[in-house]
Amino acid sequence: MQLFTERFYSAILDSIDCGVFTTDLDYRITAFNRAASLITGFSKKEAVGSYCYEILRSNICQTDCLLKKTFQKKHAISNIQVDILSKSGKLVPVMISTNLLKNEENDIIGGIEMFRDIGLIEELRKEVKKKYNYEDIASKNYHILKIFDILPDIADSDANVLIQGPSGTGKELFARAIHNTGKKKDGPFIAVNCGALPDSLLESELFGHEKGAFTDALRKKPGRFAAACGGTIFLDEIGDTSPALQVKLLRVIQEKAFEPLGSVETVHTDARVIAATNKDLYSLVQEGSFREDLYYRLNVIKIDLPPLLDRKEDIPLLVDSFIRKYNRLMNKEIEGISEDGLTVLMNYDYPGNIRELENIIEHAFVMAKGKYIDVHHFSDDLKKTIVQRPPEGGLELLEKDAIVNTLRMFDGNKSQTAEYLNIDRTTLWRKMKKYGIA
Repeated sequence: MQLFTERFYSAILDSIDCGVFTTDLDYRITAFNRAASLITGFSKKEAVGSYCYEILRSNICQTDCLLKKTFQKKHAISNIQVDILSKSGKLVPVMISTNLLKNEENDIIGGIEMFRDIGLIEELRKEVKKKYNYEDIASKNYHILKIFDILPDIADSDANVLIQGPSGTGKELFARAIHNTGKKKDGPFIAVNCGALPDSLLESELFGHEKGAFTDALRKKPGRFAAACGGTIFLDEIGDTSPALQVKLLRVIQEKAFEPLGSVETVHTDARVIAATNKDLYSLVQEGSFREDLYYRLNVIKIDLPPLLDRKEDIPLLVDSFIRKYNRLMNKEIEGISEDGLTVLMNYDYPGNIRELENIIEHAFVMAKGKYIDVHHFSDDLKKTIVQRPPEGGLELLEKDAIVNTLRMFDGNKSQTAEYLNIDRTTLWRKMKKYGIA
């Protein structure tokens, strides 16, 4: 009878598609099912009698054993993701749950651990993340995704890059992403705001100076170009520089050499130059306020970033990213944003772009006491815009943006757009009419 019972339970365990093993109170394995063998690579014969940490070999076995916690706290633990090392040496991501094993008298006689391979799920998650993320930049916008496609090639080159876009669109974030994935990633990333300093101070900041070069030069100071050797220098708001400084920038970009203020010695630099502006540099060239030769030196590769108004489908992604950021910074546990709150954010025009959206979320974090951000956590200025213009539904706006972006992707081809969105062509026509999409 006992043999029959053991076979019966063994058959049940082997019919389960997730790995299951049991242990005694000394953590020695007493049962090991077929799925556990497939996931770990160890046979039942190898596993039974061994310590569980010798077979499972997870990254928490020695430091944070879940079975040990279950024995100590006398309750189950559910769905903890860990990595295990299979017999062949392959890392396998699994989701683990543990519980106590009791006899008929309700005495604890051991533990049971269940684990399932989530490798495929993780691969899919990584693919989705890879598709919509580049470094710290997240987007589902068609225009930004096209930029993602070429960023690896841009990063692999040494070419100068010009990033144009309205203030607050994340130009420095793109510059850092290019640096962090490029040949000079191990070198420094030096950022300079060319619009924040007067010419005399900016020249000293960029090229450095010798002691006594001017009244306040009490000691020798290396410039930002020297500091960026082996790395990248990011010249933000390049359109605000004077014609005189533009001449000196042209020389350092062309010849990779400059003289610090008050020095006759030439300093060489191999820093890669990434420039950014919120102005149309070509228009400034035509007006005569920006040097044409410098423009073409900088504009080897140009990246145009759209305002947030033109990539509203990214707002939920950005909000989620900022919530994670401020949870860490403020030691809070905000879980998300209400549907009404998201609807308001989807219908706002964002003159300050992504930077303004981040400020809105930071303000809401300060005000929020519960688990979710809601409309009443927004600033009074933002709430006034809601009164002035009743918002559309947030989900409808997402649908509209998805249709517009897919139409762009297929150059206006409605059949391909309908097929991609998995809707009928007549449904597409109806929705285009509803949202006023020409």
